[in-house]
Amino acid sequence: MRTQARLDTATVESLLAAAVAAPSIHNTQPWRFRLDPGSQALEVHSAPERTLPRTDPTHRAQYLSVGAAVFNLRLAAFHQGWRPEVRLLPDPHQPGLLATVRLTDPLGADDQLADSGLYEAIARRRTCRMPFTGRPVPEPIVAQMASAAHAAGARLHVPDIAGTRRLLRLTARAEARNHAHPDRTAETRAWLTAPGAETPYGIPVTALGPPDAGRRMPMRDFTGALPALRLPALWFERHVQVALLWTPHDRRDDWLRAGQALQYVLLTATAHGLRTSLLHQPMEWPDLRAATTLPRHKRCHPHMLIRFGYGPDGAHTPRAPGHCTAQPPAPSATGSGTS
Repeated sequence: MRTQARLDTATVESLLAAAVAAPSIHNTQPWRFRLDPGSQALEVHSAPERTLPRTDPTHRAQYLSVGAAVFNLRLAAFHQGWRPEVRLLPDPHQPGLLATVRLTDPLGADDQLADSGLYEAIARRRTCRMPFTGRPVPEPIVAQMASAAHAAGARLHVPDIAGTRRLLRLTARAEARNHAHPDRTAETRAWLTAPGAETPYGIPVTALGPPDAGRRMPMRDFTGALPALRLPALWFERHVQVALLWTPHDRRDDWLRAGQALQYVLLTATAHGLRTSLLHQPMEWPDLRAATTLPRHKRCHPHMLIRFGYGPDGAHTPRAPGHCTAQPPAPSATGSGTS
């Protein structure tokens, strides 16, 4: 007979502490949580006040962020000794309800994530915007990252040198467009926070990385037209290692799966001592996103470029405490964006 965990306060706090540690675009943390008292399901809702209308008009990046939080919830459930039952987009009448997570049966011997070491990697994962060493990542680790993406319903393509240069050129083109677009520049800069600012959202100035003196690595420029905040340029690694995360379809549930796959890949990399950073710029322009697709895959829908390698630890970005309410959030159409 199937059992079900009763979520006490300590268990909920543990689950949410893991969930809010997930990466999100511009550290917007675009999620809300609600515990359904009857079903004991933890609901994950979108947060319409923390969206990016210019950068992410279809909310696809928001879904990736929420998907990453859902994957952390899964790992936290395993850590508590329970098997999580995840439903994506469970109610068509609530477009802002993106997922539910219930803790059902005690773990069995075949639960692969239970002893994977990924839960411990949640607290160690950081986005590193600094130069990497250029030391090649061993193929077995790259293969594990690709297997992690596949297990979560996505794919991870690691290009050759020519393919890497092509993707970085597209990223540079997208970054140049963003920089020349006043509204997008203003939106990005609005999520930059000053040192000591009492806000749990956004990117602190201390977490920014320098520009690449060799102009090989097109990192996102959060400072925009604020030259006083620019850091001195440094030389980034000559041989950049990147991977393209994509799915065979491009629906809302695919975006959530891609977010889970993204976090699975990032935590796998972290568990092996790698550093990572995310390049989302080309995904923010429809024509450039289409240009990042793999030529031999007709159903390739790209979602993220992941830079990985060996380097310094990334800077900490703040997180809002994971609060859970028993009241349903106000109705919102935020979750209704489709591709």
